[in-house]
Amino acid sequence: MTAVQTSAPALIRPSASDVDRIVAAALAEDAPWGDVTSQALIPEDARAEARIVAREPGTFCGEQVIEAAMRLTDFRITVTFQVSDGEAFDAGAVLAVVDGPARSVLTAERVALNLAQRLSGITTLTRRFVDEVAGTGARVVDTRKTTPGLRVLERYAVRCGGGANHRFSLSDAVMAKDNHLAVLTRGGTVGLTEALREAKRRIPHTVHVEVEVDRLDQIEPVLAAGVGTIMLDNFSLEDLEAGVKQVAGRALVEASGNVRLETIGAIARTGVDIISSGALTHSVRALDLGLDIQIDAVAGAAAEDGRR
Repeated sequence: MTAVQTSAPALIRPSASDVDRIVAAALAEDAPWGDVTSQALIPEDARAEARIVAREPGTFCGEQVIEAAMRLTDFRITVTFQVSDGEAFDAGAVLAVVDGPARSVLTAERVALNLAQRLSGITTLTRRFVDEVAGTGARVVDTRKTTPGLRVLERYAVRCGGGANHRFSLSDAVMAKDNHLAVLTRGGTVGLTEALREAKRRIPHTVHVEVEVDRLDQIEPVLAAGVGTIMLDNFSLEDLEAGVKQVAGRALVEASGNVRLETIGAIARTGVDIISSGALTHSVRALDLGLDIQIDAVAGAAAEDGRR
């Protein structure tokens, strides 16, 4: 088994089976017939000690994917983490130490780094968003604008940064957006309140209902239907404040649209409960992490082999 130091227990991690499935697919994509470079150049009995090092500061997310990439490539690789998921680090920090057969470490390197860099980028950006709303009571949440196939990992990365998750999939909750409402009300020929009430009668009482509005005058008809959350989409700051007052605690208020680092603080101060941003996952920059082979360790192993 690969040796791993565990991270903060408060974080709800993706299941091991989900992580293994995603990482195994990435490894198969990267080395479908093996790593011909390592097999050609690296002696079969060579060992490597390597460090995963941060090239820039950030907040870490990647314990599970790094561990899985190494373990699924070769169970003889050990990984010891110096930084846990959700912890901040400086440029130059050693995040993990990897030891094992050199061929296997080099084969797993790219997949481990690709995933950890992306997840750490999401966590780092989320932490910056969360810091901007500190003290307001607003919750920063993600959206379904995730990389296909990586949603379970990317949403975990949001949690590592102090954010929260919106509905995980289309199966989790009712969320009526502008196009849904246009069809539901037949272009405005059917009353919005009654149309929403009828829709609610068709679903279990345990299913949460959220409705998006883009004008203040839509708020009352939506609230009259008894929805749980109302999304104020692309509202000005003034209209957000007015909307929060109008809702007056009858539903959760979510702000969406034009959410950036420069704007999220002002949005939070309008009194909304939730601020959702697709930018947390859909356009994030991967953090720069690298894997550095320890030359002294390699040289020492080679010298030991020569004395045998």
